[in-house]
Amino acid sequence: SCSSVLFFTWCGCSFHAATENMAALLRSARLLKFSPSGLLQITGTKRNGPVLGRLYSGAVSGRRAGVCSRQISPVCENARLWPYTAGCVRNYAVATEQKDEGSIAVRSKQAQQFDWALSKLDSSVRRTGRITRTLLLRIFHDVSRAGYPSGNQALLLLRSCGSLLPEVPLEERTELAHRVWEKLQELGAQYDASHYNALLKVYLQNEFKFSPTDFLAKMEAANVQPNRVTYQRLIAAYCQTGDIEGASTILGFMKNKDLPITEAVFSSLVTGHARAGDIESAKNILPVMRGAGIEPTPDTYVALLIAYAEKGDMDNLKTTLEAAESADCSLMDRDIMQVIFALAKAGHQQHIPEMIERLRHERGFVPDAMNLCLSLITQGQEDTAFLILMAFPTLQSDNFNDPNLGNFFLRHCISMDTSLEKLIRYCKGLQESSLHSSPLSFTLYCALEAKKTGTLMKLFKEQELPVRPHYFWPLLVQHGKEDNAAGVVEVMKSMQELGVSPDVETFSNYVLPVFPSREAAQQALKDGGISLDSEGFLVSEIRLLAGSNLTEVYTLCKHSDTDSAAFFLYNLMDNMTEGQVQAQEDKLRSFFNQLHTQNITISMNLFRGIKNILVSYHIPELCIVMCLTPLCVRQGIGTKVLALENRLAELKAENKPLNIVLKQIIQTLSAEENLQRALELKQQHEQDMTVGAYATLINLCCRHNNVDEALNLKRELSRMDSSIALDTSKYITLVKALALNDRVEEAVDILKEMKEKNVVMNDNSITTIFHMLNAVAAKGGAGSIRRLQDTIFTLGLAKPTANLCSPVVTAYLDSNDVPGALEAALECQKRYNHLPRIHDIIVALVERGDTDLLQKAMDFVSQERGEMIMLYDLFFAFLQTGRYREARKIIETPGLRAKPGRLQWYSEKCIVNNQMEALEQMVEMTSKLFECDRDDMYSYVLRLCKDTNNWQKAEAMWTKMQEENVIPRERTLHLLADILKSNGQEVPFEVPETWYEQDDTTQQVKPVAAAASASAPSTPKNGNVYQARLMALCKKGKVKEAYGMLKEAEKKGLALSPAPYDHVIRALLAEGSTDDAMSRVPGFKLTDVANSMFIITYSKKDQVKDALEKLKSMLQLDHVPSHLAITRLVQALGNHGDVAGIQQVESQIQSLGTRLNLSSMVFVNNTALAHIKSKASNLICGVLSIYLNFYSTSPSMSFVFRKVLEGGNDRALDKLSAMAERLANHFACYRPASDLFLQLLDMDKVEDAKFMLARCNAVAEQKEVLLSFVAQKAQVPGQVSKIKNLVGLIPDVTEKEILYSYLMKCHVLDKDLTSAKALYEQMQKEGIVVDELSLKRLAVLYRNAGETAPFPEPPETFKFYADKLREKSAKAQATAEE
Repeated sequence: SCSSVLFFTWCGCSFHAATENMAALLRSARLLKFSPSGLLQITGTKRNGPVLGRLYSGAVSGRRAGVCSRQISPVCENARLWPYTAGCVRNYAVATEQKDEGSIAVRSKQAQQFDWALSKLDSSVRRTGRITRTLLLRIFHDVSRAGYPSGNQALLLLRSCGSLLPEVPLEERTELAHRVWEKLQELGAQYDASHYNALLKVYLQNEFKFSPTDFLAKMEAANVQPNRVTYQRLIAAYCQTGDIEGASTILGFMKNKDLPITEAVFSSLVTGHARAGDIESAKNILPVMRGAGIEPTPDTYVALLIAYAEKGDMDNLKTTLEAAESADCSLMDRDIMQVIFALAKAGHQQHIPEMIERLRHERGFVPDAMNLCLSLITQGQEDTAFLILMAFPTLQSDNFNDPNLGNFFLRHCISMDTSLEKLIRYCKGLQESSLHSSPLSFTLYCALEAKKTGTLMKLFKEQELPVRPHYFWPLLVQHGKEDNAAGVVEVMKSMQELGVSPDVETFSNYVLPVFPSREAAQQALKDGGISLDSEGFLVSEIRLLAGSNLTEVYTLCKHSDTDSAAFFLYNLMDNMTEGQVQAQEDKLRSFFNQLHTQNITISMNLFRGIKNILVSYHIPELCIVMCLTPLCVRQGIGTKVLALENRLAELKAENKPLNIVLKQIIQTLSAEENLQRALELKQQHEQDMTVGAYATLINLCCRHNNVDEALNLKRELSRMDSSIALDTSKYITLVKALALNDRVEEAVDILKEMKEKNVVMNDNSITTIFHMLNAVAAKGGAGSIRRLQDTIFTLGLAKPTANLCSPVVTAYLDSNDVPGALEAALECQKRYNHLPRIHDIIVALVERGDTDLLQKAMDFVSQERGEMIMLYDLFFAFLQTGRYREARKIIETPGLRAKPGRLQWYSEKCIVNNQMEALEQMVEMTSKLFECDRDDMYSYVLRLCKDTNNWQKAEAMWTKMQEENVIPRERTLHLLADILKSNGQEVPFEVPETWYEQDDTTQQVKPVAAAASASAPSTPKNGNVYQARLMALCKKGKVKEAYGMLKEAEKKGLALSPAPYDHVIRALLAEGSTDDAMSRVPGFKLTDVANSMFIITYSKKDQVKDALEKLKSMLQLDHVPSHLAITRLVQALGNHGDVAGIQQVESQIQSLGTRLNLSSMVFVNNTALAHIKSKASNLICGVLSIYLNFYSTSPSMSFVFRKVLEGGNDRALDKLSAMAERLANHFACYRPASDLFLQLLDMDKVEDAKFMLARCNAVAEQKEVLLSFVAQKAQVPGQVSKIKNLVGLIPDVTEKEILYSYLMKCHVLDKDLTSAKALYEQMQKEGIVVDELSLKRLAVLYRNAGETAPFPEPPETFKFYADKLREKSAKAQATAEE
């Protein structure tokens, strides 16, 4: 054709010249093949580079950059493409300057919003290969509200308006793109070539017809130069309509600009020739590519396949498929899906089954196929979409008893108004194929949700399926929220026409609350022709009148043979005070008898609620229990012993108990260290000695090193009561005294007694043991220490740590026995996996020059901890001993990289020991160390300079930092500036401001009186001193003292930076001193952190109105509240029952343009809680409407149930329980029922949980939720009983192997070796393989208990085996998916 001639003419006069010129043109394009995206590997395939290039046709994704057939077919780019499109957002953005009209806070919110939006869209596309219109519009509105849209945000929104919206018709997508373009441009977004290219891509994906010439003209008018991508996409636009002449024009532009041609252009030309009716020219493009030195790519073959599909030419289509396979250019499932889409659109549905058979169900098939189905339905090809759906791989398995494949299909059919006949056929096909358990019910649910119930209810009747009242609840909920009484009446008329009788819940929760009064409801329903004679209406009237008109309720009850009076009784009791119940007791008894004569019955739930109310009203008065305490004198430690002894004599003369006073005397004598007198009193009054007195005396004897007397007292105490145990500190003191007196075996006996009596060891006790062992080490008893250590670790009194292992090494080092110290350290490593004081040992060996032992130590460290750790140990030892040449050789070892933790450890050691030379040498030697943070290294030297007030050294360090081109952090600059200022030196740089924006950084302090200036000169030095003290006091929690010092500094006229004000205000707020904090506010601007603290404080003090005002003022100033502040405020509003307040906060937070990473459930749960707290009559309506709004995400209601259970609100619990059961039994929504069941178990209400399970058996099938509960409880000690209770109710909650592993974890957390042994034996008997992680846990439990495990302990770490199990589970899941 003429276009082909033109194309060849452009390439050159001869084929050989064409090849050379084409190669030259393509050279730059081929280089792009090595971009980062082109080197990534696609999951599930062995191909990289070229295949990835096919997945994204952006400007930087390889040789195939540009537009290909994928831009023509709207189904091709939905899946597995977003990571690359998202990643390219920043690549496309051209650096353009915008006027900074917004505040810093708005810009900060904008950046947060973009990260949030990108994360949400990225997550959606990764999971499903698409995004929803709702999510996109939400992000668009947030960006619009925030203002000042960035270029990246504009790109993100524009690119989302194409094939990523398969559920939106093509015209609406384009309209949305235009709306985004115009709105963002109106808000000041600066568009560059990347934005115009993105708009072009959207046009192509949406098949929007436009004039490429006009498009170029608009770009030129906007002073935006088109690039290669622009031209490629314009060529694709011409080819999409078969305009080869227009495409040739663009090719001419590209030739004039010396732009390279890519495979995308060839693919577009294939499409263009085919749509121009010249299929032969389209086919000849492939030989032209080969002639130009380019092999046809899968994209090219797909373009040709689509061309044949549009013609219905199956013979050539099959031939092309075979050619692609023979060319080693295998096509993926998504490529075949494009061909299927083309066949469907062209009306060649008869060939689609043959193409479906070619699908290989590769990994990722399901989301790709789902998006194809959605696109087909959107374009009116539902039948083809159903064929694809039926080709989905089977998902049934042993644990898959409730299939629901096709939910997305049915939902989209409803949204696209698919005909009723087709819906019936699809539902029947899904059910007959066992792909969906109840498709028709789900379709009805979707129709109710979309308010498109017209014919579906009738369909249910025609199919002889029950139409239940709760099917109409979503419609009634919506009318109820809008107070639309007429809409409610219309729904009731529809129910009556279908022969559905509204039940009690329908009337009580959704109908009557909409009307202002009962009479108004009766009149409106009567006018609408709705019968009021139903049982449901009668009972609902009784419910409504129960709290107001008892006479009329009784009249209604007399004419009712149901249990309707139960609701009246409950409300009656709940609305009467205790005094009213007692005063009307006779009348109530008579009323109950009358109801009994009417055969009125009530349910068990309501009976329990009424009983609880009556019991609470008849609780007998509390008896005041008099605690008879012995008379004692409380005069303090400083009281003379004589006064106590006189009191003791008086008590003895009166023949009264002496034990309390005797104990006080001994404690006083102990404080005065008077052992002799204390022993004399003990001898005189031995019969009146208490346990406390004995313990005090034993401790006093140990302090005086009177070990024999201490043991005698201990024996006497045991004879008094052998079960009595001393407290931990006194036991350790006794052990220390015995060990220091070389009575180690007796000390060991005391340790064994501690184990037998289960003496509790906390962190303080472990520290005391360390000091005790160190004291023994100071005496030089290495053998004694080793004996005590072994006993402590074997008995499990303490776990081995580096600190507890170090005293034995200390004993050898103190005696100058370095070889012994080394042997002791190596033994600790072998036995306890700790290497104590290895640095000190290596330093001693270096000083001694013992190369053999040093080599032995280094070999051992290298073997146990790695060569890099060994090199650092040697490096630090050489630095410590001043052998800097050797240290330099070590640190310059090839391949050595920085270990920040190790470098920090030695730096801190130098700072503490004031070793400036060693620290300075280390900083200098590490200048070329790989990944060494130079700012950190210099900051260590500056810290030591500050401690020693050495400003000269600090100034020298600043010079060296400049020589190294180190970019200092703000904290380093502040540190250096403080050193120089405190010594009266000039600061050679600008000190950065932090935390606050000061309006005038050069603001001067007001003049003060001369006398005040003389007494406290207002110099920077004094200001810095005050500032440092103020901040130190705040950190130590001395808030009042800091507040007083701040006022004192102000009186003296000292210049303070904003930092101390910020710290003092936050400290005052944290303490709850709101008034004092507020008094500091005038005069400067609070940070977001301080304002957030105000909100938190107000919320904690239940001052919700003040908290709301503070939030409002923050938002008006463009301040962003913290996540915690919003959460605390919403929780406080929920506890107050303030639904409107929560909605107000949610609305204000949405106005920020960012969600602050807040979960929507914060508002949902607390709104539900507020409905409960407010005791609203339409409680269920409110809570259910909240839940239904989030039904698709299956939100958890655990928070609400837990709060209700903790608050003992039986009334709300009964209603919520009934709601959860209805959701489960009628809507197949099991999450609320599961949450309630698990909350009952968690609060040890096993019987209630059992009844719940009996009423709702489907809870037992919610395996994921139940297993999550088991996993959660296995993280906390003491929860094994709850897991066992769950298993007792639901034995098959999960596989035994998984269950037993969690139980083993529980036993190990509880340190219950007996139960763990029994579980291990049970697993062996049942033939269950114990995983390595459980074996590791059990082995450690054995070791800590001082016993030997009956199996070899797995050698690796816990993390190793946990990761191994995780990988195994992931592989099993992946296999199941395939």
